[in-house]
Amino acid sequence: MNKAQVEIKNVSKNFQRGKGFFSKKNAGTVKALNDVSLEIFPGETLGLIGESGCGKSTLSRVVMGLLDSDSGSVFYKGEKVHNRIQNQLHGAMQMVFQDPYLSVDPRMNVHRIVEEPLRIHTKLSRHEQSEKSMSLMESLGFKANDMNKFPHEFSGGQLQRIGIARAFITDPEFVVCDEPVSALDMSIQAQIINLFMQLQQERGVTYLFVSHDMNVIKHVSNRIAVMYMGHLVELAGKKELFSSTMHPYSRALISAIPVPNPRHNYSRVHLTGELPSPLNMPPGCPFQTRCNIVRDICKESMPPLVDAGNGHFVACHFHNRQENP
Repeated sequence: MNKAQVEIKNVSKNFQRGKGFFSKKNAGTVKALNDVSLEIFPGETLGLIGESGCGKSTLSRVVMGLLDSDSGSVFYKGEKVHNRIQNQLHGAMQMVFQDPYLSVDPRMNVHRIVEEPLRIHTKLSRHEQSEKSMSLMESLGFKANDMNKFPHEFSGGQLQRIGIARAFITDPEFVVCDEPVSALDMSIQAQIINLFMQLQQERGVTYLFVSHDMNVIKHVSNRIAVMYMGHLVELAGKKELFSSTMHPYSRALISAIPVPNPRHNYSRVHLTGELPSPLNMPPGCPFQTRCNIVRDICKESMPPLVDAGNGHFVACHFHNRQENP
């Protein structure tokens, strides 16, 4: 096994909820990440899946050094990542954001948007910056006269390509893709996903690919990490996860993937119950309020993330049971 390129070790992150209108006290603490540990290996795509609010975007920002964790650490090639050294690492570590309209400065033209990382992270001359950015933009389907246009003159798909160009202009080794297609039309999503995969083939880049869409994650990933309410609940290679799903939440996510075959025996796992409040999480397993195999032990103790073999990790007291225990 290759040495990990990115190591996420026991990372936790809390946010203080603001004061209410009639109260001077903080409303409470939201536990966005709870003791999350992951390794990401060179050249792979690690897919990170979970519902909105599970902590995926928080983790991606902690990995990039855009947020400091409350405990735990992130290492890139053995070097600790935090906001004091992020400028030193961000030539090698880059990020593509979810909303292409919000991730670019509307007052900048494409020329300035794409070249800005080169001005910050390299010592290239203006001429060299211009040549490099033009070459990359042409490879992504843009023309020379597009470089002087402003963001409002482009579609969402074109803007996301510009965001991808900005991320790849420094020849990064590791890229965090935070829901990079969720804000795009379905007709455009496949084009952008294929572009990510093409760039990975050409450049050997490593991805942390974040999404709430299991179909997208299934298509792009080598390994898949499943998060729920700030907890890592399952981690496995793609084939292993789909053939031997162990966590009931993962089963529900996989069953929600649409199958374009009317004759397919479609058996979806419907989750019942309510999401627990992130301000008042119950003791024990965070999935207990929606789980169809919940028992008393689930309400009393947090299941540890254990190695079930074949690189398959799961946090469930009954991970060996497909039916009710």
